[in-house]
Amino acid sequence: MKQDSLTKYRRSIAISYVFMFLALFTVISGIFAYWFARKVTQVDTEVWLQAQALWVMRNIIIYTVLSLFAALWFIPLCFFTWNSALWVTGCTVAGVVFALIAFLYLLNAWIKGLSKFIKNKAVF
Repeated sequence: MKQDSLTKYRRSIAISYVFMFLALFTVISGIFAYWFARKVTQVDTEVWLQAQALWVMRNIIIYTVLSLFAALWFIPLCFFTWNSALWVTGCTVAGVVFALIAFLYLLNAWIKGLSKFIKNKAVF
C-alpha cells in the first residue's frame, strides 16, 4: 500500500474521531463520523485502520440508539397538562439518567479508541 493513501486513510479516521467527539453534543456529528469511518472500511487497507473504522461505526450506532431511547423518556414533557403529574417527573429523571449513560458510553469509547489510534493499534 502506498504511503500517501495510508496517510489519507489515517486522516479520515482522525477526522472521524473529531466528529465522534462532537457527537457528544449533537447527534448530527455522529453521521459525519460514521461516514468518514465507512470510507475506510470500503477499501483494502491495514487491519488496524479497518478495526478503528469499525470501532467508530459500531459506537456511533450504539450511541444513536441509546440517545433515541433516552429521548423517548422526554415525550411526556411536550404535553403541558401532564406537567404537574408525578410520573412525568419520573420519566424526566429516567430520561436524564439514560442520556447521561449514553454520553458517558460515547466518551469512554472515544477515549479508548483515540488512545489506541495514537499508538497505531487495533482497538478491539
